[in-house]
Formats: sequence, structure tokens, C-alpha cells
Amino acid sequence: MTDEFKEILIPEDVDRSELFGTMDKNLSLIQEAASVEIFQRDDSLLIKGEDVHLAEEILNEIIDVLQSGEKTDAQKIGYIIQLKEKGMSYKESGISKNIVCFTTRGKPIKPKTLGQKGYVSSIRNRDVVFGIGPAGTGKTYLAVAMAVTAYKNKEVEKIILTRPAVEAGENLGFLPGDLQDKVDPYLRPLYDALYDVLGRETVLRLKEKETIEIVPLAYMRGRTLDNAFIILDEAQNTTQEQMKMFLTRMGFGSKMVITGDITQIDLPRNRKSGLEVARKVLRDVKGIDFCYLSEVDVVRHEMVKRIISAYDKYFANNKDGKDGEWRNE
Repeated sequence: MTDEFKEILIPEDVDRSELFGTMDKNLSLIQEAASVEIFQRDDSLLIKGEDVHLAEEILNEIIDVLQSGEKTDAQKIGYIIQLKEKGMSYKESGISKNIVCFTTRGKPIKPKTLGQKGYVSSIRNRDVVFGIGPAGTGKTYLAVAMAVTAYKNKEVEKIILTRPAVEAGENLGFLPGDLQDKVDPYLRPLYDALYDVLGRETVLRLKEKETIEIVPLAYMRGRTLDNAFIILDEAQNTTQEQMKMFLTRMGFGSKMVITGDITQIDLPRNRKSGLEVARKVLRDVKGIDFCYLSEVDVVRHEMVKRIISAYDKYFANNKDGKDGEWRNE
């Protein structure tokens, strides 16, 4: 097959370091995706190789994104490439305009993928939302950001975050300290997300006023929660009974978000995950949304995406204890 050639002019208002990436990382990703070589010539880029058209579209998309004022990183470049390979446009998707809120450092929190955009939209429009997907897809972080936004907009009066304290190979009884000290490590990811969005001092102040509660799931029994934004994290580690108990805590003016990863269940083998059961029981209930995120929506290091993909392929081909039922339906 004869190689094609194409030359693209680099606009003067485009930062070349953002376009090329650190040590030309962005160009390397494009070269790998389109099987091309990219050479810099003065104020232009020369593309040579198999799928020059794809490389050209990707570069033009990145240039458009940079001209709109956005920054780039490896995750965003990778996602632009994935969309272009499917004939879709990152810019036209409107992902970058969907700002949820700002961190204490002024950084905008917004969806980074179409899956995340749909997840945020569901949280805005539904009272009960299940966010199901692998690690690194922003399930918990975006839910916390939406909770903070709802509180700041006076849509709710309090924020409640909870997760089951399931022992993943460790034994709570052997951990040092009192009960709170023992369960705090399980709740740490929730603290981290809140600290990033609100700041440590604000979180501690609101926690003292009980405007924010971060508690183990067992503490939810017997309560009815009105005018609250309630997040259940690590829901795959709930039992059927715990999930039903949690869902029936919902009161007037409240919103619930349940997040979990069905591929990482730490329950004993004889216990069925409450998240798996809820997915089957509640799938047709009006007002409840199930949002499925995948490795495409991973916004952590590229290696996280590759690791998740490798595990998916392995368990798809090896039926040793994984029947594949957790896959998106």
C-alpha cells in the first residue's frame, strides 16, 4: 500500500507544547492510532503513512480544542482519538461545556467522556441513579461534585456519604483505635473527594454541624432522610438486605446516587451482591437510571485503562469463577 502525504498548517494562536504534548507524547499517540509518521516543518506538520485522513482529523480536532481555550493531556488526546475512530467529534459532543462546579483551587469539575456526561445528566434529572463501572471512571468523584452543587444551590439541606465496611482480606478487629478509627480507612476516598471540592476546613466545619455526614452503611438503619443528597459508594459490597435497607431510607426532597464496580466484589462467596440484585429488580422502575461506564471512560493513568481491558478479555475467555453477568446490558 502506497503511503499518503498531507501537510497541516499550525495556527499562530496554538501553543505548540500543548499540541505536541510533553516529549511529543500527543503526536506519538496519533502516530500509533493512524499508523503514520508526523514531521514538523517550520509552521506546519507533515503526515505520512497509512491513514493520513484519520491523523489529519485528529490533529484538526485538537487544534480546535486548543483554540477554544481548553488544555490537553494524555487522557483527553486519547479520548479524542477514540471518538474520531468512531466518526465522532469531541468538540461537537459538548463535553467540555458541561461544568458541574469548581474546586477550591478554581479548577472546573466536568465530565471528560460521553459516558460521564450521561451520568451527570442522569443525576441532574433523576431521584435515584446507579453508576456502575470500573475504577477510575469518576463515579464517586462526580457524584460528590453533584452533591456539593446541589447543597450550594440550596436544593438539599445536607450531604450524606456512606459505604459498606467490607473486609477485603483484612480484619477490622485487628486494626488499631476505636470504632471510628477502624472504619475511617474505608471512608477515606469520600473524604478525599470532599476535600478537593470544598476544602478541608469547610468539610470539617460542615461535618461538625452534621450538614455533611460520612458514615458506614450500618449506621443508616432506621433512618428516614429528607432533603438530603445521599451517596452509597462501593455498593457492590452490600448484601441484598443492606441495599434494600439503604434504598428505603429515601425521604422527600432527597436524591440518591449508588456507585459500584461489579467486577470487584469482596463479599464472601456465598453472599450475593446487593448491587447485582438491585440491577435486576429495579431495572424497569420509573425514575431510576442505571448508568454504565466502561474502560473508555477511565480518566486515570492510561495504564489503568489497559489493565481493566486486559482483565475483561481474560475473564471473557476463562470461565473460572466469572460468568460474565456483570457486563453492561
